[in-house]
Amino acid sequence: MHFEEDDVLLRIYLGESDMYHGRPVYEQIVLKARELKLSGATVLRGIMGFGAHSHMHSAGILTLSGDLPIVIEIVDKEEKIDMLLPFLDEIMGEGLVTKESIHVYRYRKEK
Repeated sequence: MHFEEDDVLLRIYLGESDMYHGRPVYEQIVLKARELKLSGATVLRGIMGFGAHSHMHSAGILTLSGDLPIVIEIVDKEEKIDMLLPFLDEIMGEGLVTKESIHVYRYRKEK
């Protein structure tokens, strides 16, 4: 069974080595999203990418990078996503954040 609804996708692009108070920024964002009771967050680790400074980051054997691209995706209602934005203002040193309207199909088992 599935349910349909309109939600918002928040996508956060940053580097694996970005730190905040001695802990990875991506970890702090996921913990804050959980604290705010957002529906969920997924952290994706990229194998190659570059950012605003055009410095290439790669997981290739000859070019092992300690700063691979990280993408965090969070889907929820806009008002709940907006609760996280002030924290991003505080924690993000460099990176990119996108917010887009999406149509969601949620699948759940019947009880």
